[in-house]
Amino acid sequence: MRFGGRRTSDNVEFRDEGSGGGRFGFGGGGGGGGMLLGLVFSRFGIVGVVVLVGLGFLLGGDPLGLSGGGGQPAIGPTRQSATRNCQSEPSITFACQTLASTEEQWAALFQASGQRYAAPRMVVYMSGTDSGCGAADSAMGPFYCPSDRSIYLDVAFFRELAQRFAAPGDFAQAYVIAHEVGHHVQTLLGISDRIERAKSGVSETAANALQVRMELQADCLAGVWASREQGAMEPGDLEEGMTAAAAIGDDTIQRAGRGVVVPESFTHGSAAQRQEALMRGYRGGTLAACESYMRGI
Repeated sequence: MRFGGRRTSDNVEFRDEGSGGGRFGFGGGGGGGGMLLGLVFSRFGIVGVVVLVGLGFLLGGDPLGLSGGGGQPAIGPTRQSATRNCQSEPSITFACQTLASTEEQWAALFQASGQRYAAPRMVVYMSGTDSGCGAADSAMGPFYCPSDRSIYLDVAFFRELAQRFAAPGDFAQAYVIAHEVGHHVQTLLGISDRIERAKSGVSETAANALQVRMELQADCLAGVWASREQGAMEPGDLEEGMTAAAAIGDDTIQRAGRGVVVPESFTHGSAAQRQEALMRGYRGGTLAACESYMRGI
């Protein structure tokens, strides 16, 4: 995927050092749905370390999800200029351009339906930081926090994606960001709240199934974005995205982490489901292509 000289997003905050850290982010707490599991404050993201995924399962947590304390403001890290730091290295420049692209495409889609798109912020940090959903650290991978409407991205994650998950490529990186933006879209449209209300009072297995639908729709929304950026895509990009989607499927992660697959514990969907969702959005190119994931909720 090549954006050439296209702009980078102004909605990027850089933090030099973290004040959070100290948690793997596997388990517990409270709410809101996303590429990650929760009940009151949620985070959505792709975990970056397979070894920690396995540990998360052993501890009884959600290896692709985290939830945490809520609402404390980010403190401590040094904030820096988005314009200057988006040019600091090619992978960061690409991430900033990807976020800018999502801003443009989702603004156009929202406008077409008579709505206004409010873009999320992306916080780029090293090692650890604080978020509106609690502490974040590099083991958690990228996630979306609905309480401060921000995406959190550790600078080392894309190396982990390529090396530990064997999912290299610029489009794989763009898919990760677009998925997190998909959760932001769900928040803006009230879908996240619908899922959380539906989870209330149901069994853990039923709640997990609802969470899977949430995650698959975010994958589908990432595909919608990609469909609108075909001019920037190169041969092999879709294959990179499909490889990444398969690498972060619950069955793939569970098999690598503990050697067995437990479908009723899925919170993000199988490799095949995630691939299908990405392609559904890509082929459809509209919000309507992803509506079926919420049917009946």
